[in-house]
Amino acid sequence: MYQVQVAGRPFSFAGLRDLLAKASAEKSGDQLAGLAATSALERAAARTALAEVPLTRFLDEPLIPSEDDEVTRLILRQHDPGAFAPVAGLSVGQFRDWLLAYETDATVLTDLAPGLTPEMVAAVSKLCRNQDLVLIASKCHVVTRFRDTIGLPGRFSTRLQPNHPGDDLRGIAASTLDGLLYGIGDGVIAGNQIPTQACILSHVTSTMEAMRRGAPVDLVFQSIAGTEAANRSFGIDLSLLAEAHAMARDQHRGTVGNNLMYFETGQGSCLSAEAHHGIDQQTLECRAYAVAREFRPLLVNTVVGFIGPEYLYDGRQIIRAGLEDHCCGKLLGLPMGVDICYTNHAEADQNDVDNLLGLLALSGCTFIMGVPGADDIMLGYQSTSFHDSHFVRQVLQRDPAPEFAAWLNQRGITAHGRLAAGSASRLLTSPVLGEGGS
Repeated sequence: MYQVQVAGRPFSFAGLRDLLAKASAEKSGDQLAGLAATSALERAAARTALAEVPLTRFLDEPLIPSEDDEVTRLILRQHDPGAFAPVAGLSVGQFRDWLLAYETDATVLTDLAPGLTPEMVAAVSKLCRNQDLVLIASKCHVVTRFRDTIGLPGRFSTRLQPNHPGDDLRGIAASTLDGLLYGIGDGVIAGNQIPTQACILSHVTSTMEAMRRGAPVDLVFQSIAGTEAANRSFGIDLSLLAEAHAMARDQHRGTVGNNLMYFETGQGSCLSAEAHHGIDQQTLECRAYAVAREFRPLLVNTVVGFIGPEYLYDGRQIIRAGLEDHCCGKLLGLPMGVDICYTNHAEADQNDVDNLLGLLALSGCTFIMGVPGADDIMLGYQSTSFHDSHFVRQVLQRDPAPEFAAWLNQRGITAHGRLAAGSASRLLTSPVLGEGGS
């Protein structure tokens, strides 16, 4: 039981689950589950009490008993006491101040990451304003490698997503070419002769079957969640992911590194699967990051706003969730990107996407999506377009991954870091996409 008095009124919270849920920023998903604070005053009281909780409490009192949940067992197994030592004596509130301190830099945070648990970073994020989340995340540098190098300072990557409503190969090829002409795709794309990675966004078992049949697979994709029960609803568990990781490793397809997995997450997935254990959706999202970091992925992205307004009602909630997810993932040592998106029945629009894109760019976001026209016609939601990455690259002077940037320059798509005129004709006659190419 946690008790606190705010504005002359007493408040009590039944335990860590209740305290974390009541301290969360307003989310329609938590309200749907009956977990959210019922007033701004109750939320403030919960945050006041949460600030006094020692970080070690999250090790002593797992939110889901370890005997009931393999993700909890993984979290406890991952915890590195040596890495945790610099902050072991801090409360959640003191940890926030420590993270914001000038002396806490990228090297310090990289060394700290193995000592943090998802519940710790979820808790501290609940005490942060949006600008705090931007500042903390901007200090975290997470670098991964496969055919190119993702996450270096001063770089900003993209996923080229060439959807077509009928899976027509010519339409997919046209979308791919269009994206390349915008200089995007260094995060992941289909095209083996370009210094980037290929990935099919299928269920992990389909990818495993493709590898068994001899298909050339670069990255293994899978959506993941923060509880064993939610992952079961996705048709996966930790042992299956480990098997897929081992199969991908045996492919030996990386040229500059060996980060082989690509995971997607998103607030609300556990609740939608009725597998949330009475825990708020943002804390559960952070628990999914423990699953991700077990397999040293090349890329992780939260599909913020994808499930719909039942979980993130409007642009304000989507922006807050995107900043939370990115910051918490980075603190846990993950190469975090964000699919900045909303469904067509949410109270949001492309200006909300622009706002979140700018804030994430300042945060050092690893990558975003490039969808033709920002309209995902396959899944019926709005995201970021091919040209949106150039807003970030121009305003903040960010380049693609170095290997990919060199390829763009060699093919005449860019010149001196900017898109070059006439790049289409040069690319079409190149050995990659022209006559005799593939």
